[in-house]
Amino acid sequence: MFSTLDEKNARRVAGLLASREGHGGVSLISRITGMSRQTIGRGIGELEAEDEVPVARVRAAGGGRKPLEKKIPD
Repeated sequence: MFSTLDEKNARRVAGLLASREGHGGVSLISRITGMSRQTIGRGIGELEAEDEVPVARVRAAGGGRKPLEKKIPD
């Protein structure tokens, strides 16, 4: 199921599952999914906080790789 989700929704689903498990849930979901515990913790935080990234976007503006033109000096 996680392979069909984008990175933001995968974090949030993992965070939801971990929070439902209670104590030790983050470690359990980390072992099952292969996601880091920090990523799952971030997902839990995103569920509790207001989303700053618009619905149509996966990453905040400026996120991701820089264009190739910026990497290669002239």
